[in-house]
Amino acid sequence: MEDKNKDLDNLLKDKSENGELISPVLPKEVKNYLIDIDGTITEDVPNEEPERMKTCAPFEDALHTINKWYDKGHRICFFTSRTEEHREITEKWLDYSGFKYHSLLMGKPRGGNYHWIDNHLVKATRYKGKFTDLVEKSVKIQVFKD
Repeated sequence: MEDKNKDLDNLLKDKSENGELISPVLPKEVKNYLIDIDGTITEDVPNEEPERMKTCAPFEDALHTINKWYDKGHRICFFTSRTEEHREITEKWLDYSGFKYHSLLMGKPRGGNYHWIDNHLVKATRYKGKFTDLVEKSVKIQVFKD
């Protein structure tokens, strides 16, 4: 995984507010994709049936689209509810299936209904059965009161 992340420091730009350094940011043209695994890039495999993690097939449209994003210089991080004990089988499956990625975060909370609060702008896209290039769309969202 180290080779996949070696260029990250080159992409990150120092940022400051009020004369103090804050967390660095990627250039605007580089997206930082956090992508779920089960039910999004392959069939929905629960942690309770880890033997299926070895044999599930990737969704071809997901494989093609994600690898295209990677090749264009975007950051790919898989973010999964699989537990840490499933890391090795998950990394082997991602590599065997041909996914290009930079990192893998385990232990995403289970159950859906996510509401992500962050000091950076977060754009969310719900997977509904087909991976394609993303398009612009205006939607109603919940935000903090000004």
